[in-house]
Amino acid sequence: MKRGYHHGNLRQALVDAALTLIAEKGPTGFTLSEAAKQADVTPAAVYRHFAGRDDLIAEVARQGYDVFAALMDYAYGDGKPTALAAFESTGRAYLAFARKYPGHYMAMFESGLSFNAYPDLALAAQKARAVFERAAAALSDQMPADRRPPATMFSAHILALSHGVVELYMRGAGAKSPFVPEDLLEAGIGIYLRGLGLLPPDA
Repeated sequence: MKRGYHHGNLRQALVDAALTLIAEKGPTGFTLSEAAKQADVTPAAVYRHFAGRDDLIAEVARQGYDVFAALMDYAYGDGKPTALAAFESTGRAYLAFARKYPGHYMAMFESGLSFNAYPDLALAAQKARAVFERAAAALSDQMPADRRPPATMFSAHILALSHGVVELYMRGAGAKSPFVPEDLLEAGIGIYLRGLGLLPPDA
């Protein structure tokens, strides 16, 4: 006998089921029927809440971006003790999120969903990126305006670097490193920021 869910928590039960399946099989490795079975409901019940698998994955990703933005915002704090320390904290928060929320992470970054098709997802993603861009802007604020790199550009580069560390050294699918991922990311950020002139060279 299938569980009886109230209207609201059946939707979340399906999201939770999808999270389990995504972590096991990837965001495109399961069907809606499997999500229904995981949630212990009939396949017909799924369609009362989601038009298809992509809609379900989009909701998983949207919730992930909400958590991600909150975590990044907490890591940034008020931008102290220094702009650099706050910026590096947001980078470490990226790694912490990927480690703690693998299902959300894969739905967000590996599902191939179009933001154009899911405005709520696009809004949540922008909210998360805005925290990183704010940290980047504060870090570059000390430079003359005509020499200051666009915060959106170098924050995007650091996000890409963070994503690379996750994929290669935290997910187990790529190369192994003798370095702790957080140390690897911090060193990479330092090298990149020195190249931009945002940090003084090492003595």
